[in-house]
Parts: sequence; C-alpha cells; structure tokens
Amino acid sequence: MRIVISEFMSLDGVVQAPGGPEEDTDGGFAQGGWSHPFFDEVVGGAFDTALKDADALLFGRRTWQTMAGAWPERAGDPFADRMNSIPKHVVSSTLGEDELTWSGTTLVPGATALDRIRELRAAEGRDLLVMGSPTLARTLLHEGLADELRLMIMPVIVGGGKTIFPGDGALRPLALVSTAISGTGVHVCTYRAVDPA
Repeated sequence: MRIVISEFMSLDGVVQAPGGPEEDTDGGFAQGGWSHPFFDEVVGGAFDTALKDADALLFGRRTWQTMAGAWPERAGDPFADRMNSIPKHVVSSTLGEDELTWSGTTLVPGATALDRIRELRAAEGRDLLVMGSPTLARTLLHEGLADELRLMIMPVIVGGGKTIFPGDGALRPLALVSTAISGTGVHVCTYRAVDPA
C-alpha cells in the first residue's frame, strides 16, 4: 500500500486543530477551527477522493480519539459510512485494546510502530491514508515512509502551531502531481516523493 498523508494546512504550514476550538489546544493553541471559512465543494471533494482511494486509515492516538468520538454517531451518509467501515490502525503507547471502541480499529503499539507501518506499506492494496496526526505524519516523512502528500493549503496565516514537516535539515524533494484552486482560495496540491538526485 502507498502511504498518503492528507492535511488541511495553513499558509504558514500549521495543521493543528483545523476542525474546532477544542480539537487540540496543546501549547495554548487558540486558533482551532481555522479551516471552516475555506471549506467548499473542491476541498470536500479532495477529502472524499482521498478516502475513496484508501483501503485503510492510519492515525496517531489523539486524532484517532477525536475521530472515534465523532464519526460513529454520524452513520447514514456515504462519507460517514465509509469512515466507519474502513479498517483503521492507531499508533499508541497508551491506548489499551479495550479502548478501541471505533469499529474496525487495530492497535499499533508505539514501541513497534515503524516496523508495523513498514509491513502495512509493503502489503498489497491501494492507499493507507493518514489524516491529521501531525506527530505521526512528521515521523513518516522523517523516515521516508510517506509516498504522497495531499495538502489543502488555505489562505490564512495561523501564526504558529503544529506542523508535519521534520526539522532535521534533510532535503526531501517532491513532485507536484496535480493542483486545483477552490473558489475560497484553497490550493489542493498532490505531491509525490522522489529520490534525491
């Protein structure tokens, strides 16, 4: 499977709490919900396409808990039904098997996460989709395990917060595969990893 990272991102690279004020307040982050004014059919379509292309989802603990607290009760529309039925993997050192209440979720223990993710990536199938999960996304990029980035870059500067980009000084070239611009000014960009020359 290919590992695809899909993120709502501000112009200054922030991915923290795009969905709401209480989503992730780490570091005193007070701009939660910043993506809402820019969500339109183009952005929603990109999100929907990413999910349709996926055979499984991969989450960090915090994002999984947020999603697990929201999606099961939204059953009845095609997107929610797909979210609830698709296999899910959550990387965590603290969650127990008894806490995996969202149907179809498998625990990936933190201590062995990279080995297990490499196994999933080597398996047959389409996309293993990462949504949100900035710490996990950053680790995947650092380890060279991300095959594609689908970024919905929104015309807003948030002024600080979590990003997915490693800060290790390494060069990681990408190829722009496609781009679209929504009516609200969002650049929906798909990048694929390429080998450094």
